[in-house]
Amino acid sequence: MADQNKMHNLTTLIKRLEAATSRLEDIAGSVDGAAPNALQAANSRGTETSSVAAQSQTTITPIPEEKPAEPLPRQVEEFDGLIEGDVAAFVQAAAQIGGLPEQQARAVQSAFQAERNFLLMTTKAKKPDPMKPEIIAEIHKYISEVDELKETNRASPFFTHLSMVSEGIVGLGWIMETRPADYVVSALGGAQYNGNKVLKEYKEKDPNHVKYVRAYEKVFKSLATYCKEHYKTGLTWNNKDGIDAMEALNQIQSGAQTPKASQQTSAGGPPPPPPPPLPVFDDNGIPGPPPLPAAATAAKGGDMTAVFDQLNQGDGVTKGLRKVDRSEMTHKNPSLRAGSAVPQRSASQTSLGSGRSKSPMPARKPESLKGKKPGKKELDGQKWIVENFDNTGNEIIEIPAELNHSILITKCTKCIIKVNGKANAISIDNCSGLSILVESLVSSIDVIKSPKFAIQVDGVLPTIMLDQVDGGQIYLQEASMRAPPEIFTSKCSSINIVTPPTNDQDDSKESPLPEQLRSYFRNGRLHTEIVEHAG
Repeated sequence: MADQNKMHNLTTLIKRLEAATSRLEDIAGSVDGAAPNALQAANSRGTETSSVAAQSQTTITPIPEEKPAEPLPRQVEEFDGLIEGDVAAFVQAAAQIGGLPEQQARAVQSAFQAERNFLLMTTKAKKPDPMKPEIIAEIHKYISEVDELKETNRASPFFTHLSMVSEGIVGLGWIMETRPADYVVSALGGAQYNGNKVLKEYKEKDPNHVKYVRAYEKVFKSLATYCKEHYKTGLTWNNKDGIDAMEALNQIQSGAQTPKASQQTSAGGPPPPPPPPLPVFDDNGIPGPPPLPAAATAAKGGDMTAVFDQLNQGDGVTKGLRKVDRSEMTHKNPSLRAGSAVPQRSASQTSLGSGRSKSPMPARKPESLKGKKPGKKELDGQKWIVENFDNTGNEIIEIPAELNHSILITKCTKCIIKVNGKANAISIDNCSGLSILVESLVSSIDVIKSPKFAIQVDGVLPTIMLDQVDGGQIYLQEASMRAPPEIFTSKCSSINIVTPPTNDQDDSKESPLPEQLRSYFRNGRLHTEIVEHAG
């Protein structure tokens, strides 16, 4: 009996499987259109099959395809590559140190991103005249943040790190220059001065700091290369068919790539509301009230047509005025004058109403307003740095030089410097009234933009190079005259060379360097010769 029950169950199971198979075949036939009456056959087998077949005939609404994004210009794509590559590597290196360096690196990354949006805007917009400060407000915001982190953390052990980044970030101001690559290289030079200090301190202690400095240098080296390739002679704009600069910038910041894309959504609905206008910054960096919409401005003050309509009323223009009573006249009531003083405007209100535009980069104080920096003499690696000495009187600043040492003397006024020993080279830059005594040099001494100088050479000096100097005395001794130096001048005047007396002379001889050149044509070619001094 048990075997018969098993056989009965097995037979029932096979019949159910055959019925299910038949239903599936009918459904497949209705989808493929193979049999016109397949749906009726399915309905005759049960309501469940009918329901499944009905669902299979439901029309599927196609999903609208999104419009592909507009391709980015090549210069913007490569700037994105700079951000994703070198800038991201710098942020990652700063994260290994943490703290203030990492926070400042994040601000650097934001500044580069803001400049990327600005560059994309220039490909869509005409150049505004004059340049509106709102266009570069976001770049200025993050550059100021980088500089503020340095100024507010002078007591930090990472102050040199912060100074390096602050000196370099001004390189983003290349967008206002006619020679962008040179401007970036100049900013990099200022950053490397503090970067070398970090390398000297941490080279043997922590490789993360070395990686941090190298990563930052690489960012601006890559930026200089980028400027040479895409903006060799300055920023370019889409003056041919571009739109308003602020309109383009608002579209970019709100995520719209092109003006056409902002006019309708992918589903064909109305365009999204415009983003709020950028804030207007005064000279102190304080955001002012946003500009009123055009409709509100018209409702508030009206246009000039309404003004002329009122003036054309003739005598009726004064119809709405009332006569002032004697008791309300301030010129007849001194007590009223005393109580109606006009309040003075604050400095921020005055600057907001002045209408002056904000500089694109953080304003630097003029040298005359800055406090005098103390004189400094230090050996940085193989280079002596002497700067900011002022009117030292008879005090002599001595430098113990060695054969591989170079010496940089800058921003020194009316002081005396003596170089003991034989050095490699000396560079004098932006000094006034400087007197320097030199024993011997391996290479040369350069004097740049330093008026009224005096150089005394006791030993051997191969080369003297002078550039943009006015008024100078060079004293050569007998040892110097055994191998006289070569002297190169450019844009110089009133330079005298004093040599020691010879056998037939009792006094030293003073020889002025020529300042005049004579040029003339001979056989169609230009010839130039020096006008020798008489006597």
